Amino acid sequence: MTINIFKIIADADIVVQLILLLLVFFSVFSWAIIFFKHKTLKSASRQSDRFLEAFRRSKSLTEVNESAKRLRASPLAVIFLAGNKELAYQSKSTGENGWTGAKTESLSRSLLKASNSEVARMEKMMFFLATTGSVSPFIGLFGTVWGIMISFFRIGAMRSASLQTVAPGISEALIATAVGLFAAVPAVIAYNYFLGRIKDLIADMEDFSLEFLSIAERLHGS
Repeated sequence: MTINIFKIIADADIVVQLILLLLVFFSVFSWAIIFFKHKTLKSASRQSDRFLEAFRRSKSLTEVNESAKRLRASPLAVIFLAGNKELAYQSKSTGENGWTGAKTESLSRSLLKASNSEVARMEKMMFFLATTGSVSPFIGLFGTVWGIMISFFRIGAMRSASLQTVAPGISEALIATAVGLFAAVPAVIAYNYFLGRIKDLIADMEDFSLEFLSIAERLHGS
């Protein structure tokens, strides 16, 4: 005996249909985010490796600057460009010569601002995966409860507890549960995976910012 899920959904109560439609939206949008985040984080990691190689191989900040412009998907390259821009501004501005604590603080702020901007970019839309993972099972559970309620109403109306009476409502309930889990499980797995990747990139950004600051102090120190 084959089960026609689409017929069960078509014959389902309007509330259950709306719940399933909402869960399908969560699932489809979550998968779109998963593919997008996988692509962007993979590109960020790959280009960061290439940038670090160029950074440590180059003999001047000008050479690194050219490499950074070609690797803007890398958060490290973006941080470097922000820091190098601040250094260029400091070298053109009038004031006391040599490296000062004020210049260190100004450069640190520029690096931190660029770093925070990159973190926000990498974490963009992550909230939707977290929301899907936490909310979808409960939405599916609501559909389950509603389907069981429909079954009890049918039992009362027909005064019969036969399988033919309760089967449609139970089927709707089980489908709502399954769709809720189908939306939630991939979202939770992807969220945790991407969160780990983002934390690794954040650690690389913090290490690079300290390294860049140290290099700037050595190059421009009096």
